[in-house]
Amino acid sequence: MQPVQRDLLAVDREQIWHPYTSMRNPLPVYQVASARGVRLKLSDGRELIDGMSSWWTAIHGYNHPALNAAATAQIEKVSHVMFGGITHEPAITLAEQIFRLAPRSLDRIFYSDSGSVSVEVAIKMAIQFWFAQDRPRKTRLLTIRSGYHGDTFGAMSVCDPDNGMHGMFGGVLPQHIFVPAPRTRFDEPMQNADIEPVRDVLEQQSDEIAAIIVEPVVQGAGGMRIYSPQVLTQLRALCDQHDVLLIFDEIATGFGRTGKMFACEHAGVAPDIMCIGKALTGGYLSLAATLANRRVSDGISAGDNDGVFMHGPTFMGNPLACAVASASLSLLESGDWQTSVRRIEAQLKSDLSPLADHPAVEDVRVLGAIGVIECHTAIDVAKAQAYFVSEGVWIRPFGKLLYIMPPYIIDDDDLSQLTTAMAGLLDQ
Repeated sequence: MQPVQRDLLAVDREQIWHPYTSMRNPLPVYQVASARGVRLKLSDGRELIDGMSSWWTAIHGYNHPALNAAATAQIEKVSHVMFGGITHEPAITLAEQIFRLAPRSLDRIFYSDSGSVSVEVAIKMAIQFWFAQDRPRKTRLLTIRSGYHGDTFGAMSVCDPDNGMHGMFGGVLPQHIFVPAPRTRFDEPMQNADIEPVRDVLEQQSDEIAAIIVEPVVQGAGGMRIYSPQVLTQLRALCDQHDVLLIFDEIATGFGRTGKMFACEHAGVAPDIMCIGKALTGGYLSLAATLANRRVSDGISAGDNDGVFMHGPTFMGNPLACAVASASLSLLESGDWQTSVRRIEAQLKSDLSPLADHPAVEDVRVLGAIGVIECHTAIDVAKAQAYFVSEGVWIRPFGKLLYIMPPYIIDDDDLSQLTTAMAGLLDQ
């Protein structure tokens, strides 16, 4: 008897709730059968050049032999074990690698299983730190508008409350403090107006502010805005002056995406707490972490309740994810990713900058392996997606933003196909 053939896409439409979409009127989805290098192969045989690195994670491309080998070797040993009271070599080795790459003052790591949770952990660290210092009024966060830090409740509370994706939850979220986002572009001298609102708030309310949290240099899903690194320098100085912790959310920007290993290196400053994730495992498994300096860890550990930090994700320190992440970081440590990112940046500037004059375009922004076209009006995602698939590329716009963050291994021809498709969409 022949097996019954299922219409998998029909099952998907009926039963599976995809991110940022409606079950009543879902966006079209495309079934991936396999992936290798920078290409996704659909179930109907078509191949697409991936311009998104699977939401910015697959920096080495797909089906990488070193990452495959790491996953295979580890799964034959132990794929998961609780991290409470138990440790293992992959978690220890990965910590050592991360500390070789991260700002040197960060020497404590707390593993988690997603970027949103790493932000939750960072917020809890900041608040518990001040409780331990007998300053319980310091419970609020200060941040800039147009930011995005995740979809869980703590993370949502520091996303843009008006123009972000979570406005409907405003009445039940913690009420933090927002100031205007910096307007100075990456390669321009910082204007005082970029930092004065922060200074004003700290002068008046620093006794209730636990930390400032920002995405350094590049704001991600809140608007793909790229701003002057001098803002970070000023934030560090103001935090030191007013006794406020500084949190950098490097989930999207970390591991080379902006041309530096971490975006804060453009300013030469280090935060007290830093969130990492996304590209950490090269897109293979979900893994994130929150890094902290010794002041934060010692401060929390000196508090009541025996100094116990009150958090513990079930899958934190997952050995399979840690092993693959270790292999991914080894590729960065041993490879010349900087040259690849500089090459991508140069071509993105060459291909996309002329589009700034297109009547549909409001702005063009490029930094490292990030290329952004901001349109005057919102893009019809379903129509754009269909067009891009017909052009043999995978690009997923959102709002008014058309952007790509390709794998670092992409060659010039494939990158050109992505940018040509972007230009073609503007003419549709």
